[in-house]
This record gives sequence, structure tokens and C-alpha cells, in this order.
Amino acid sequence: MQVFYGAAMRLTRFTDLALRTLMRLAVVEDDLPTTRDVAASMEVPYTHTTKVVARLQHLGLIEARRGRGGGLALTAAGRAASVGAVVRELEGAGDVVECEGTTPCPLRGACILRGALRRAQEAFFATLDPLTVNDLVATPTGPLLLGISSSRATGWAEGP
Repeated sequence: MQVFYGAAMRLTRFTDLALRTLMRLAVVEDDLPTTRDVAASMEVPYTHTTKVVARLQHLGLIEARRGRGGGLALTAAGRAASVGAVVRELEGAGDVVECEGTTPCPLRGACILRGALRRAQEAFFATLDPLTVNDLVATPTGPLLLGISSSRATGWAEGP
């Protein structure tokens, strides 16, 4: 049996992309990027990015403006949003382990591990609570992110 360590507390790809989208929008200067621009700058599929943008817009963290001069913008609530609250919302209330699945665990009614894992998960989220989206793009991250975004937009950072 092979055991893997260090992979238990992971964010879904959706949450990872949502956080990166918020960070990308937090460093926008003048021109508002489109969903396609954000997807290209982060090198992720456009279809995934549209789902993330729709969810973030539903949560009131970003706004999407249509037409000439339109694009995506971070709202004031998005800038001040707690990273922990955003992650909780996007990850949902699911347990770290599946105890109730198609083959329920026979220990689920009296399991100490399930409660301990739930507390560990909450501690993970609580660690992120004091951070805001604005905090995530403070120096040195923000200027680096802005540089990456602009270089990809011009094609400079494209690889072979």
C-alpha cells in the first residue's frame, strides 16, 4: 500500500481559480479585462473562467460590465472580502472525508476522527479569515502579478 502525505487539505480547482481571478482583478489599473483576458492571462480554459466569474458575480465580489468599455471589475466588497469567507463559500460545507457516501462508514455514529477532521478544516479556514483580497496583492505579489498579466497580454511571455 502506498501512502501519500501532504495532500489532505486542498482547495478545489474552482476555488483556486476564483482566488486567482480575484487577485488578478485586484491589480487592474485602467482597462477592465474581459473574462477571456483573465482566462488567457492565467492560462486556464475560458469555459472554466466563465463559471468562476458567474459565481463571483453572484456573490457580489465582482461586477461584469457589457459593451464598449466593459469588462470585469472587483467590487468594494470583493476588495475587502475575507479570504477565509470566500473559501468557505466556494468549498461548501462538506467534510474532509466522506462518511455518508454510497457505502457509509460503519463508524460514522461514534467516530472521533470525523470531528477532529472537521475542527482541522475549520482551523484551516480560520487561518485565512484575517486575510482580505487586497492583502493577497500587497507587495511583492501585486506588482509581480501585474507584470505577468501585462506580459501575457502582449504575448511576451508565451513559450514555445
